[in-house]
Amino acid sequence: MAKDFSFDVVSKVDMTVVSECVQVALKEIGNRFDFRGTDSKIEFDQKAQVIKLQSADEYKVKAVLDVLQMRMAKRNLPLKNFTPEKVEEALGGTAKMILKIVDGIPGDKGKNIVKDLKKSGLKVQASIQKDQLRVTSRSKDTLQEAIEYLKKQDYDISLQFENYR
Repeated sequence: MAKDFSFDVVSKVDMTVVSECVQVALKEIGNRFDFRGTDSKIEFDQKAQVIKLQSADEYKVKAVLDVLQMRMAKRNLPLKNFTPEKVEEALGGTAKMILKIVDGIPGDKGKNIVKDLKKSGLKVQASIQKDQLRVTSRSKDTLQEAIEYLKKQDYDISLQFENYR
């Protein structure tokens, strides 16, 4: 009689959109006057889920990052899922930066989400399934409250809610 309802909490990044943003940012960098002669590059490694930025100096690398993030924001990519590392000096007097892509919910953040849901007092059960969470309850209204609760929290990644049934 009592059927449980559920939804999945995921954190996804569309890699094809990332690739398109990299191509558009490269085209813009090639056309801009302030990047002439700086040998600025953006390389996207989809398997390793990293974006490598390279330019003449630290300031130019950060400018390349700004151009890329602007393109990503226009395509509604979750900027929270892109973690920049420190700018490092590279060979030939250049600077480079690695931008890591977080696709899926990491284990430690998943545990924090489950812990926060338990602390919230809502009558829901949350379970970690690989890189996503499944939240179940007997009431659809309680699930709606759980979604609103999670939207208000900050876990340094973008959360999406799927398979609400």
